[in-house]
Amino acid sequence: MSDSDTSVAELRQMVAGFVGERNWQVFHAPKNLSMALAVEAAELMEHFQWLSVDESRAIPPEGPQHAAIADELADIVCYALALANEMQIDLSDAMRAKMVKNIAKYPAGEYRGRYEKPPE
Repeated sequence: MSDSDTSVAELRQMVAGFVGERNWQVFHAPKNLSMALAVEAAELMEHFQWLSVDESRAIPPEGPQHAAIADELADIVCYALALANEMQIDLSDAMRAKMVKNIAKYPAGEYRGRYEKPPE
C-alpha cells in the first residue's frame, strides 16, 4: 500500500501493534524514544555524509543505497510514531499547528528562493 492509501492512524496502529506484541512499552519512555530518533537520524545522515548536493539528488531510486536510505527513514518514522503514541500527540493536529507557525514565521513573499533565520 502506498502513502496515498495509508492513513497516519494505520501507521500508528502498526507501530503500536509491533511494540505491544513484544511488550516493549516499558522501554518506550519519551526520553528513550527521542534518543532513538536522534540515533536513527544520524544513521540516515551517514548515507549522505561525503556526497555533494547533486550526488545526493542523483541516488537511483531502484538501487541498494536508496533502499538503505528508505530503511533508515522508516526507522525514524517508526520512532516518531511510537513517541506520538506514548505522548498521546495527534500528529495531524501538531503538523497543522506547526505549519501555521511556519507560515507566519517564513512568509512566502519574503522567503521565496532563500533562507535565513528570522530575527528573534
